[in-house]
Amino acid sequence: MTTRVIVVAKRSFYSRFVEEESDPRARALIRHNDRSVKNWLPAHREHLSTLESVEKVLADVGAHVLLLRGAHAAFHTSDASLVITVGGDGTLLAASHNVAQVPVLGVNSAPRHSIGFFCAANKKTLREHILGALDGRLKSVTLARMRVTVNGRVRSERVLNEALFCHASPAATSRYILRFRGKVEEQRSSGLWIGPAAGSTAAQRSAGGEVLPLRSRDLQLVVREPYLAYGRSYRLLKLRVTPRQSLTLQSKMQSACLFLDGPYKQIPVQLGDDVGFSVSDQPLCVLGLDARRSRSAA
Repeated sequence: MTTRVIVVAKRSFYSRFVEEESDPRARALIRHNDRSVKNWLPAHREHLSTLESVEKVLADVGAHVLLLRGAHAAFHTSDASLVITVGGDGTLLAASHNVAQVPVLGVNSAPRHSIGFFCAANKKTLREHILGALDGRLKSVTLARMRVTVNGRVRSERVLNEALFCHASPAATSRYILRFRGKVEEQRSSGLWIGPAAGSTAAQRSAGGEVLPLRSRDLQLVVREPYLAYGRSYRLLKLRVTPRQSLTLQSKMQSACLFLDGPYKQIPVQLGDDVGFSVSDQPLCVLGLDARRSRSAA
């Protein structure tokens, strides 16, 4: 039986802005070796070399490969036994929204230029990791994901990092009502972060949250820059949501936005809309993470 593998490869900045879009500003900066784009070409070349190596290994084992260029390409995993992402954590994160039960192996294609915490392999180790993934020898870590609803309708069940809820304008105050475990609280702030353990080292941590063990199934809420009038205090600024619980908020803004796993998936939220957050029943299986990464994302 033919092994079917989906390979999702990122588009580098150089590929996108110079080769594809021929952006005049980017091309001029590249010509002058400007510091703002200094790493674009070396990172691009390193990425292409790693991708070529991935393709060669899969060709050697006779795998049937679907290669998708662009981290946000849509795909279905019904006939695949493995998804390989070639890029960094952002590529794995974007591709994960298309993945239900199939395991994912992350390959950091340019380690000198990108973060790859969830990427177990690089160019030097990808052969052993790919072969181990195909024959079931690689250990896996199951990462919790988050379910998000708006007015009772499911908008995503595969949020891996976090959701950001805030006013549509980042300079405006966010106004909303939180409901959790019988407590109801009206808040004003810069917005709030909520997400599972995989995202706790990023925005949640920067906003003062805890780094959760990677195998934790809890969600964490962290309110950003709460506005407290004199003599007032909030009870629901930082909290954990267990798999049997849910948290809801109601927007008090005419124009709010919900960002899921970064800026690419935006959901408009209107005045009076209810947004719900809970642990999803669709976790993500990531292959090859070592013991240090499995214990904690710190």
